[in-house]
Amino acid sequence: MDNCCFDEGSNIILLSDSYKVSHHRQYPPNTTLVYSYFESRGHQKRGFPETCFFGLQYLIKKYLLGPVVTEAKIAEAREVFKLHFGNDSLFNEEGWTYILKEHDGHLPVRIKAVPEGSVIPEKNVLITVENTDPKCFWLTNYLETLLVQVWYPMTVCTNSRAQKKLIAQYLLDTSDNLDGLSFKLHDFGFRGSSSVESSGIGGCAHLVNFRGTDTISGVVCARKYYGAEMAGFSIPAAEHSTITSWGRENEADAFRNMLTQFPSGIVAVVSDSYDVWHACEDLWGDQLKSQIEKRDGTLVIRPDSGVPHEVVIKVLEILGKCFGTTLNSKGYRLLPPCVRIIQGDGISFDSLGEILQAMKEAKWSADNVGYGSGGALLQRMDRDTQKCAFKCSYAIINGRGVDVFKDPVTDAGKRSKKGQLTLEVKDGQFVTMTGGTGDPKNDILVTVFENGKLLKDYSFNEVRANAEIHLVRKANEAK
Repeated sequence: MDNCCFDEGSNIILLSDSYKVSHHRQYPPNTTLVYSYFESRGHQKRGFPETCFFGLQYLIKKYLLGPVVTEAKIAEAREVFKLHFGNDSLFNEEGWTYILKEHDGHLPVRIKAVPEGSVIPEKNVLITVENTDPKCFWLTNYLETLLVQVWYPMTVCTNSRAQKKLIAQYLLDTSDNLDGLSFKLHDFGFRGSSSVESSGIGGCAHLVNFRGTDTISGVVCARKYYGAEMAGFSIPAAEHSTITSWGRENEADAFRNMLTQFPSGIVAVVSDSYDVWHACEDLWGDQLKSQIEKRDGTLVIRPDSGVPHEVVIKVLEILGKCFGTTLNSKGYRLLPPCVRIIQGDGISFDSLGEILQAMKEAKWSADNVGYGSGGALLQRMDRDTQKCAFKCSYAIINGRGVDVFKDPVTDAGKRSKKGQLTLEVKDGQFVTMTGGTGDPKNDILVTVFENGKLLKDYSFNEVRANAEIHLVRKANEAK
C-alpha cells in the first residue's frame, strides 16, 4: 500500500474506534437488532441548557451515502487491522463482505433525527440509529464514533445562537430595531481551528445564526452540503501587516490609503498597531475626519488588544467627542453612520456580555459595535461542553425485545435511557418518551438516512428558520 496516498477519511471501515473492531463478537448470541440514541445529557459551565442541532446532514453526505463498502476498502482495512492488532482474527471481514454482497456496499442502517436547526432542551433524544438487516446488528454502534462527531457543529451552533440571543436582547434594550443583528458577530476562527474540515463545518454552523464571516471554508461547506448559494459575507479589511509595513511615522498614510482604495461601502481598519487612543482621536478623529464623513459608506475601526469592555467604552467616548453623537428613541447614544467599531479580540459569550452591559451603563447603543470571534467561537469547546453521548437503549436477542441501559452508581448523570424512544411535545414542552411508550405519530424525529440513501435534505434556509431566536420571530411578526 502506498501510504502517501492513504486517505483516512475515505474508508468507512476505518472510521471507528479500535476497540469496536472486535465488538461483533461481544454481543449476546442471536442478537439481531441494536438500537442506539444520541443526546446532550447536560452541559458544563461553557455550555447551554438547550441545544441547536446541526451538522448530521454534513456527516451523512460526506461519509455514509451510497456504496461506501468496496473490495478495495475491505482489503485496506484487513491490512491496517492486522498491523494494528498484531493479528487478523479481530476484523469482521465476513460482516463487511456481507454488506458488500447483499447490500451492494450500502450501509443497512436507519438514522432518525430532529430537524436540523431545532432547538431542543438538554437530556432529550436527538438521533436514533438502528440496523435494518438482522445480520448487521453490530453496525449500529460501529458508526457511533463518526456520528458522535456531530457534537462539534452542534456545539458551535448552540454557542453562536446563545450569543445572538444576548446581542438581540441588548439591541432591544438600547436600539431602535434589530436590523443589524445578523452581522453583529463575525467569524474570525479559520486560523485558530484544528483543521480545515473543522473550520468548514464549524464556520458553517455559525452561519446558521449570523451572516458575517471571514472563514471561507464555512461558506463552501454550506454550499456543498446545505445548498446555500452564499451563506456569509465579508468586507475589505486591514490586518496589522498592511498597516505596520508603512512604518509608525506613516500610520496616517496607511489609514488614508484604506479610505482611498475603498472609497465606498464598509471597510474595517485595525487601529491598535501603536496607540489606539492616538489613532482614534488624532488620526481618524482629526486628520482623516473630513474624508471619513464625505465617504459613501462606513469606516469600522478595530481595536485589537487590551481589556475588551474597557477599550470599547474608551474608543466610543473618543469617537463620540470627535464625530458627535445622536440619541435614539430609547435615549442611547449613537455615532454617525460613517463610523462604527468592531471588537475582534477576546470575544466569547462571557466577554460579549461584559461589553454590552458596560455600553448600556454608559448609555451607548448596542448598534455602535460589532464583534469578531475566533477561538472561543470555533475551538474553545469539546464533546463534554454539552455532555454529548451515544448509547444503546434497545436490542432484540433471541427474538425478544430487551431494554438496554447503564446506571453507574458513581455518576447518576451518566444514567442512560431505556428502550425505543420518541421525542414528542406535551403541554408545550419537549419530552423524550422511553421504553417504547411513545406514539410514533407524534414523534418529532425524522428518518433522514436509510440503507445508504438520504431521505431528507435540509436546505440552509430551512435550518436557519428552525434555529431563529424568539426575539427575531417576534420582531418579524410585528412588521
